[in-house]
Amino acid sequence: MRLIYIVLFLSITLNLTGCSSKTLEKPNEAAIYKENSSDAANDEFNEFLDEFEVEEVYDPFSGYNRVMTNFNDGAYEYVIKPVAKGYRYVLHAEIRESIRNFFNNLYFPMRFANNLLQGKLYNASEETGRFLINSTIGILGLFDPAKAHFNLDAHKEDFGQTLGFYGVASGPHIVLPLLGPSNLRDAISIYPDSLLSLIDYTERNYWTLTDTWAEYLGVKALENVNYASLNIEEYEKMKKDAVDLYPFLRDIYEQHRNKLIEE
Repeated sequence: MRLIYIVLFLSITLNLTGCSSKTLEKPNEAAIYKENSSDAANDEFNEFLDEFEVEEVYDPFSGYNRVMTNFNDGAYEYVIKPVAKGYRYVLHAEIRESIRNFFNNLYFPMRFANNLLQGKLYNASEETGRFLINSTIGILGLFDPAKAHFNLDAHKEDFGQTLGFYGVASGPHIVLPLLGPSNLRDAISIYPDSLLSLIDYTERNYWTLTDTWAEYLGVKALENVNYASLNIEEYEKMKKDAVDLYPFLRDIYEQHRNKLIEE
């Protein structure tokens, strides 16, 4: 719940301090050249330049987002990546993949509920089958026999996708500390999803993997370091292709989320 207050506080603060703006994501040299070229001989070339008109992206939190992107990138480069590399050196890939499978299995309630909320009954049934098989034959989710032997696919859905499925707009992009790219819809959706998570920082009236802040932070650190150890090369490739890291990550995130909602 505190995360939601932080997001809303940042939204109000940034608007009041004048950070709301539209950013120009493409340079306008082509548009300027077109205005200065009135010669009829340049008409064909000017039509070609139409494809490169300035594109405005509504990004009222761009100032904050850039700062937080740099912070997250620094945290990754100087803390997470070195730890993940050491972790990868110590643990074999198969062990790390089993740890990833274990955490993915714990998020079954969230995936099941959001598939149901979107009316995807077949997907919800497959998720149920996967959970039962992987929790038993797969030894508490450490392995994935549901996919390997029963051809049951995972259907990852969260509350942000559910809201998008019903037409709720993403809202402005916002970068969360350590969590990375998000938007207002998805950031707010973290809270209802957390109510279905078996990894929590409070005691509940049913079994959860963690019950205190210390346990929660330790388990989440393990999950994130394990994930980073399996995906170091992917982030490096993305950074290599980025001319400007913040809009590059923002656009990738928004396009990916829109694709997930459409599926």
